[in-house]
Amino acid sequence: MLLALDVGNTHMTIGVFRGAEILRRWRLTTVHERTVDELGIFLRQLCQWAEIQPADINGVIVGSVVPQIDGAMRAAIATYLHAEPLFVAPGIKSGMPLRVDTPLELGADRLCNAVAAFAEHGGPCVVVDFGTATTWDVVSGKGEYVGGVIAPGLEISAEALFSRAAKLPRIELAAPERTIGKGTVDSMQAGIVLGYVGLTEGLTRRVLAELGGGRVVATGGLARVIARYTEIFDAIDDDLTLKGLRLLWERNRPERA
Repeated sequence: MLLALDVGNTHMTIGVFRGAEILRRWRLTTVHERTVDELGIFLRQLCQWAEIQPADINGVIVGSVVPQIDGAMRAAIATYLHAEPLFVAPGIKSGMPLRVDTPLELGADRLCNAVAAFAEHGGPCVVVDFGTATTWDVVSGKGEYVGGVIAPGLEISAEALFSRAAKLPRIELAAPERTIGKGTVDSMQAGIVLGYVGLTEGLTRRVLAELGGGRVVATGGLARVIARYTEIFDAIDDDLTLKGLRLLWERNRPERA
């Protein structure tokens, strides 16, 4: 079995694989201040709930965009799961040429998304990942990572409006029946949700125009919220980043004795 951890700024997604099959998955809040023992006990407890023994885990891979948690995570995995984790970091063998100006700046999650999308859908393709930030990752027909786009995420955009406008309430992130609102709440829902749909469609079409076409794959915690109101996506894959982690593990796993 393989334990794969996608550590994001807001959420941590954990998956257990047997071969290419995901047996269990969890989506948890990322707490930057967790100690080694807290992380270790947490991971052990998840395995116990899934009836998985630490000895059953043959490998652990971590893709993290939160550097301040990496040291504690490495120590927790070593101490409580008795494994040496592989971190997605510069120098890892991805099988995907990075045709960008600063490859070292590419986030682990974005590399995972690109690798998994190309493996499953071929190229050219575009991954739109709805997380703390919304990112577009672009892969050529030859399987090269050629660049991307980064925009403030949907929840960040909504939170900025709530925090800066004293009379505006927090609302459910769902679109109203009509674009023209009759009250504060439905006006805000139209502006936040439908406005973000417009941003998503507009940027995606511009990317596709420069790329010369391709499949569009959506992932991330808010992908299905946006997908209700647009047909710009060819596929939605909630597990895309975890699948990319598994592929990177296979391409970098230690040689068996």
